[in-house]
Amino acid sequence: MKFQVTTQELKTALEAVSHATASITTTPILENILITAWALDIKFVSNNLEMAIEYTVSEWVVVSEEWSFSVPSKIFSSYVWLLQDDTLNIELFSDDSLQLKSDSGSIKIKGIEASEFPLVPPIQEELSFNITGNILKKSIEKTLFSAAEGNIRPTLAGLYFRVKGKDIIFASTDSLRLSEYKIVHEKDLWVDFSQIIPSKTCNAISRMFQDSADIQIVSWDNQIAFYTKNTKVYSRLLNGKFPEYSGFFPDMFNSKAVVNTSDLIAALRKINLISRENNFSIKMSLSAESGLVFDTLETQIWEWVLPLVASIEWEDNVIGINSTFLLDVLNVIETSHVSMSFESPLSQILIVPISEDGKKQRWDYRHIIMPLKI
Repeated sequence: MKFQVTTQELKTALEAVSHATASITTTPILENILITAWALDIKFVSNNLEMAIEYTVSEWVVVSEEWSFSVPSKIFSSYVWLLQDDTLNIELFSDDSLQLKSDSGSIKIKGIEASEFPLVPPIQEELSFNITGNILKKSIEKTLFSAAEGNIRPTLAGLYFRVKGKDIIFASTDSLRLSEYKIVHEKDLWVDFSQIIPSKTCNAISRMFQDSADIQIVSWDNQIAFYTKNTKVYSRLLNGKFPEYSGFFPDMFNSKAVVNTSDLIAALRKINLISRENNFSIKMSLSAESGLVFDTLETQIWEWVLPLVASIEWEDNVIGINSTFLLDVLNVIETSHVSMSFESPLSQILIVPISEDGKKQRWDYRHIIMPLKI
């Protein structure tokens, strides 16, 4: 039972499936990779019971005999990544060991029978549509950073995903901030469908897929899957109901600042050198005369007041804000200018990109940050 594969293709496959290999578990089989050699291709599978990944190698592979077996991911991957050989021969022996042989040497690895490896859940399609890799990755990038960490509120530890007609909406919140990104699909999908995708799954697919990839998203009751030409990612969904958040976005404002995004990012990076001593709490002042002024408040080592040129509309005002929260959202805004609006020092701060012509706000992306007491 053996096959030959190019080392580079094998490295690509192992990098993909590594995202779903359990590292610490009481079930050793979950630390393994399932390898299945068919007539024309080789399939590599990892499954940690929360997420499963299949990667198929169909090019530059020669299968002599068909077989299926699982091997420990850590030692198998570590050895392959050290190889400089162009090709690798892999053979299964009757003593349940897998031999990896190349021109530079060989190694035998003990494994576990394929029958003990957990099966990938069957597909029960309720929703299916295609999206490009760059759009999916951008949707995750613009929202996932606002998701909660840990298990205190499990329904917030992921990305809210909703399809409503042509609208595809991604949102996340940790109760202190909230992000929403909306894209319009080329076709009306004729459904109103929503789920919560775990953060780990979102991070994995964001790293795995190329911008140019054509990704099919298939979803059903408690599972979601992402398919490309040679990769399949399956994931369980988070149980529970995501909060009805639309009312959290304010619609009344008394103060607004429009500022250059790059200048604001540079200013906040400087401010963070000092504000970290005060849990990143800063005071943000809006003034028609002075523009936008940041004050780190007094810390044990310093106090820094930093003015910034900005267009101020309506009333002068002062509000407290977490400087890292503000920096997080600015880092995913692609427009040259951004607006920050709020009604009072106790109100949410709405952050919206400004269109490149500088004339209006773009509502495909919006973000709010709860204020701090100052």
